[in-house]
Amino acid sequence: MTMPFQLQFKAMKDGELLREAIQKQEISSRALTDIKYGGGKILVNGEEKTVRHLLSKGDVITIIFPEEKASESLEPEQGELNIVYEDEALLILDKPPYVNTIPSREHPSGSIANFVYGYFQERGIDSTVHVVTRLDRDTSGLVCIAKHRHIHHLMSLQMQKGLIKKEYEAIVHGHVRKDASIILPIGRKSSSIIEREVRSDGQFARTDVKVLKHFVHQKEPLTHVRLHLHTGRTHQIRVHMSHIGHPLVGDELYGGSKDFYDRQALHCVHLELFHPLTRKKFIFSSEIVDSMKKIIHN
Repeated sequence: MTMPFQLQFKAMKDGELLREAIQKQEISSRALTDIKYGGGKILVNGEEKTVRHLLSKGDVITIIFPEEKASESLEPEQGELNIVYEDEALLILDKPPYVNTIPSREHPSGSIANFVYGYFQERGIDSTVHVVTRLDRDTSGLVCIAKHRHIHHLMSLQMQKGLIKKEYEAIVHGHVRKDASIILPIGRKSSSIIEREVRSDGQFARTDVKVLKHFVHQKEPLTHVRLHLHTGRTHQIRVHMSHIGHPLVGDELYGGSKDFYDRQALHCVHLELFHPLTRKKFIFSSEIVDSMKKIIHN
């Protein structure tokens, strides 16, 4: 099995409390409690210390996290994973359509999470599956998975600060006249536990729309668009595009038609983030699936 997850860094000044140095690493208070009482260790120059220890500049601090227990509700399965990038912290995947990111009541198995958990077990990675960016079952494209709870925490902080950027390409009904920014609040529809809608008491949401191509398919006017999400509300793209009269092709829930495409024609083509450990900026890209290309270039 793999070694326990750990972080190592140096003290930057004399007289700083070990607790203060740890806080600068953005370790959550819950994680720190687990480290202290759940089997982890805090070492200074190889010796175990309490958080009240006074540091000297250049001291090497090692945080050894306790063993991470995998979720008992998640079953490991063998399945194909299209891996775009992998290291000790992150796993970036290109998800196909018709696959859940995580299990649901309707689809309790066969999800990306099931396959990733099986992949982790095969390689002796002691971790449960931490999904950073999730896609709907019918949406294809880039997905980010964290390999440890602390990494997931750091990536969540990036999400809150707007540092993780996602762009999608879609095929929508009608000819979208011009590029636009849709800034409309989104909330749950009162008559549904699934459906969302634009409503005054909803959460702030912004979607930028760029027109890539107008075309006609089977006598139906369509537009190929690129969409930049500034927020990550549930069904945001689908709700916003439907609200302006251009629902996604294949998205019957929000007014689209399945006459010639049996799912929402939506693909995450761009994922931009900062590596949680090195702070290096990473940009990942993915081409839309062939079935979408076939409609656009018919």
